[in-house]
Amino acid sequence: MAKTLCGQSVSDFGIGTWGIGGRSSPETGNDKAQVEAIRYALDNGINVIDTAEMYASGHTEEIVGRAIKEYDREKLFIITKVWNTHLRSLDLLKAAEQSLKRLGTSYVDLYLIHWPNPSVPIAETISAMEKLVGKGSVRNIGVSNFNVSELQDAMDAAKTCEISANQIEYNYGKREPELEIIPFCEKSNVDVIAYTPIMKGHIASYDLLRKIGQKYNATPIQIALNYVMKRSYPIPKSSKKNHIDELLGALNFRLREQDYTVLRDYLA
Repeated sequence: MAKTLCGQSVSDFGIGTWGIGGRSSPETGNDKAQVEAIRYALDNGINVIDTAEMYASGHTEEIVGRAIKEYDREKLFIITKVWNTHLRSLDLLKAAEQSLKRLGTSYVDLYLIHWPNPSVPIAETISAMEKLVGKGSVRNIGVSNFNVSELQDAMDAAKTCEISANQIEYNYGKREPELEIIPFCEKSNVDVIAYTPIMKGHIASYDLLRKIGQKYNATPIQIALNYVMKRSYPIPKSSKKNHIDELLGALNFRLREQDYTVLRDYLA
């Protein structure tokens, strides 16, 4: 385990869960296979799982809860997110309690504001999150989809805790975060967590990824994941064992600096 997240040693990437158990509403027909897929990732050394109360209206958290039930909780790093309509203090405290209940755990390792909501003062939201840290229900707090000014406001609002992470969309096809938000996070000691790091599999259309992959005997997805790992913590979503195997194959090598530079400077 070479990566750290919120100061904790973790696997090189985590597993995202958007779409597992449904999207906007619960779909229960495939629950057993999805629980098994998460356990397969855990059994193969992945110990970070990212989810959210909004995913399948809470059902995704329930699936994660079932999947982690037999594992040593202290060895796992669980991230969940509060939806942007629950950012008032009492709403947030209630949302966190319900997330914990669905996950079947007494704490989450990282609790994120899923999206900013300008109609709720950020100081009120951060204060409520700090209360959760004080109670032991949450170990670290952070944000998601925040730009530089929004992140700065969140950092300024924090009184007793640090803003530990900003989860953003970042992948080889969306490299704009490298211009502003990633450098700001690096300078501010805020971990960058990348969602959709392999563009939902559409990354395979980039010929340069395929070409560089030939040097490493690696697939375009493995090259793309390696690229994103350089400056962020990726959380690719996968609910199939063969896809998880492909992701794990990205850990067998590291991009050489010259190849990383070629990829970084390529204009699609």
